[in-house]
Amino acid sequence: MLKTFSVTDIGKKRKLNQDYVFSSDRKIGNLSNVFIVADGMGGHNAGDYASRFTVDTMVEEIEKSFEQSPVKILENAIKTANHKLREKAAENPSLFGMGTTVVACTVLGRYLQVANVGDSRLYVINDKITQITRDHSLVEEMVRMGGIDRETARTHLDKNIITRAIGATETVDIDFFNVELNRGDIVLMCSDGLTNMLEDEEIRMIVSGQRDIIEKAQKLVVAANNNGGKDNIAVILIEPFAEELTRDGGLND
Repeated sequence: MLKTFSVTDIGKKRKLNQDYVFSSDRKIGNLSNVFIVADGMGGHNAGDYASRFTVDTMVEEIEKSFEQSPVKILENAIKTANHKLREKAAENPSLFGMGTTVVACTVLGRYLQVANVGDSRLYVINDKITQITRDHSLVEEMVRMGGIDRETARTHLDKNIITRAIGATETVDIDFFNVELNRGDIVLMCSDGLTNMLEDEEIRMIVSGQRDIIEKAQKLVVAANNNGGKDNIAVILIEPFAEELTRDGGLND
C-alpha cells in the first residue's frame, strides 16, 4: 500500500496560486493510482485556469479510458487535455496564451511510469536524489548543448522560459520514463517553485531527515519559502513501499 501526501503553497511573492495537484492512491479507470502536478502560466486567472482544467481533464480521460497500457492512458489524457485547453483559449480572449506544465505518474508494483511536459519535475530519493524527468526549458537546452554549466543554469535570467507546455501548440510532445523502484525509495513530484529555491541535495536532506511523510512535505515548503518563496510551490510525496517497511518495523512510523 502506498503512503502519499500532497500540498501546494502560494509562496511569498505571488498573488495567485497557479499550481494544482491531484493525488489518488486509489484506482482511477485502469490505473491503480494517479499523481499529477501542473504549474500554470498566463496573465490574470489564465494560469490558474490552465493548470486546474488540464488536471481535471486528464483525470476524466483516465477514468473513462479502455486502454490497458499505462503509457497510452497517460498519453491520451495529456493529448486530450492539450486539445481541450486550446479550444477554451480560443473561445475566451482573457485566456489567450495560457498554458501549463504537467508531470504525471502511476506506481505499478515495483515500477513507476512517468510522463512530463515542461519543467515540473519527478525525483526518486533514497540515499541519493535522482531527477527522472528532463526539463523542457531554454536553459536546459543550453546546458545540453554545452553553452552553460549546471550551476550557471540555476540563476540564468532565462531559466523560466519553457520550450514545451500544455496548450502552447496544436500537438504536444510528451516524454515518458519507466523507473524500477527499490525498497526505501521516496518519489517527489514538484513544480519549479520548489526546485528554484532549493538545491537537489537540500531537498534530499529534508526528505531523508523527517520520519513522517507529512512533515517531509511541509518542511520542503517551509524551506522554499525561507529561501525566498519567489513562486508557487507544489509537492507530492509518494512512499511506494510504506506498508512493507512499517510491517517489518523499518523506516516508517
